[in-house]
Amino acid sequence: MTRPMPDASFETAARARGFDRIVGVDEVGRGPLAGPVTAAAVILPEGPLPAGLSDSKALGAARRTALAAEIRACAIVSVAHAEVAEIDALNILQASLLAMRRALEALPVAPGFALIDGNRIPPGLPCPAEAVVKGDARCLSIAAASIVAKVARDAIMADLARAFPGYGWERNAGYPTQAHVAALKRLGVSPHHRRSFAPVRNILC
Repeated sequence: MTRPMPDASFETAARARGFDRIVGVDEVGRGPLAGPVTAAAVILPEGPLPAGLSDSKALGAARRTALAAEIRACAIVSVAHAEVAEIDALNILQASLLAMRRALEALPVAPGFALIDGNRIPPGLPCPAEAVVKGDARCLSIAAASIVAKVARDAIMADLARAFPGYGWERNAGYPTQAHVAALKRLGVSPHHRRSFAPVRNILC
């Protein structure tokens, strides 16, 4: 069965209500045991868009990387994070919402209306917003944000893997694969592991 592609219907509806500078926002990295949660905000142009924009989870790594570069070349983009200490202090949901708000605030232009992936709108946003459940598969701006955020976070984890070898972060991006969990038990907890997550907390205890 052909996977449905995201479209511009949410952006079109927002413009019909009088908004401009419509921005899609998504985050990646809720599930990993290590590393930040990363969010991106993307204002797509109304003209031609990169071909093949889709949910980042439906794309291979090489295609995501190429699309992220194309998105950055034609769109207004910002990326922001909530770090491990913030995840442990706030919980992963609140840290994810914080990263999304930071991404919106980091845009070089004031956003007019935000389309937020998921069922929650982060508090304190600089503009009106709408939550879009499964937005990365339904909304072009959110799909673009999911691609940019995923590529940015994967690059961070690849850098961390060079500084902390053995956990396989360049392959698993910090997700709790069997190899990562085994390395965690063998090597111990790094400064970049989320101590509030059960597999890490159980080793510490």
